[in-house]
Amino acid sequence: MMAALAALETFLHADVDLPVPVIAGLVHAQFETIHPFVDGNGRIGRLLITFLLCQRGLLRRPLLYLSHYLKRHRRQYYDRLMAVRDHGDWEGWLKFFLKGVGEVANQATETARQILRLREGHRQLLSERIATLNAQRLLDYLYQRPMVTAGLVAKTLEVSPPTANSLVNQFCDIGLLTERTGRRRNRLFSYEPYLKLFEDEAGEPSDEESSTQPSIVTAPTATMIEA
Repeated sequence: MMAALAALETFLHADVDLPVPVIAGLVHAQFETIHPFVDGNGRIGRLLITFLLCQRGLLRRPLLYLSHYLKRHRRQYYDRLMAVRDHGDWEGWLKFFLKGVGEVANQATETARQILRLREGHRQLLSERIATLNAQRLLDYLYQRPMVTAGLVAKTLEVSPPTANSLVNQFCDIGLLTERTGRRRNRLFSYEPYLKLFEDEAGEPSDEESSTQPSIVTAPTATMIEA
């Protein structure tokens, strides 16, 4: 196993004349084949994709996640990985992987457009309903932290607790914030219109689910690097 991991590390640092998304696909498949940990291999393998795209300059921030795509196509995902292990079918795996990268990138672009439209719409709403500078400042802050308390609002905007409470209540009245706890004290508020843009029925693939699938490898290998 250590030899396989060392070979993977060598490949990561090698000057390989391949597109970065292809390299990310090769690295992910090989890491999942090596399967070095008792638990968490799936999560780490998916993070490797995003980190590699950032490290190679294709992403400025880690904003591209394939987790939901892999969950929606779970059976095909495992079948493609097994085909690499059993038959060396890297082409089939890469076609599947790169299709996912394209779909997720398009979804991320559309989500970004929706965020811009939402922000402009809510700025207009505030100008009509709560025409204060602090209201606009709170809206801007919610795009950094979409779940807040009145105390956090007071600290961030540098206003008094009564002013923060009044502002939060006004945001609730016009539908920008929703109280989540049902309590009278220590309440937590969420910017639901923004959070809903990121909802996905597929959810995050779990490593428990992947552990129920057939083992991808019977012994540590480095077929990608040796080929």
